Amino acid sequence: MKEVFQDLYQKYHQDIFQFLFYMVKDRNLAEDLVQEVYVKVLKSYHRFKGESTEKTWLFSIARHIAIDHFRKQKRTRKRVIDSFDLSEKNDLIRDHAKLPEEIAVQNESIQTMYKCLKHCTIDQQTVIILRYIQLLSIQETADVLNWSVSKVKTTQHRAMKALKKRMLDEEAGTNGK
Repeated sequence: MKEVFQDLYQKYHQDIFQFLFYMVKDRNLAEDLVQEVYVKVLKSYHRFKGESTEKTWLFSIARHIAIDHFRKQKRTRKRVIDSFDLSEKNDLIRDHAKLPEEIAVQNESIQTMYKCLKHCTIDQQTVIILRYIQLLSIQETADVLNWSVSKVKTTQHRAMKALKKRMLDEEAGTNGK
């Protein structure tokens, strides 16, 4: 089991961390949630039947961990949207690998897109992150979300439409108001 765990960690740690970071927008919290993912993997690997790839199985676990986090926040009367607020608290990180948004800082249109993404629904954000940042196929995204391919396509279409509108509003200086 130790070798299997190390192999999963080596292959997917950075992808899982980035996915959770994009979901919660807090590096320290993302690191904590990654820990939860791997604790759950250790406890439940014996139930993994191979009906999906290990990668989609891990992303599915990560997604559920993120949803559980948002539910806990909601129970404590914090708004879920607060988790999507980019702030300077993200400057502290134990994982020193460059994140995609740090590389993209030089590109204004990518910054605008990243800023506008927080105005999409959680489902839309999840689909955009999985499809365009994590580069999962539509089928893999459907497997992670336990959705039909059709629902992924529809959510992706609506997300792209909402994102495009928000970005056009942002460029026009209306900020969607």
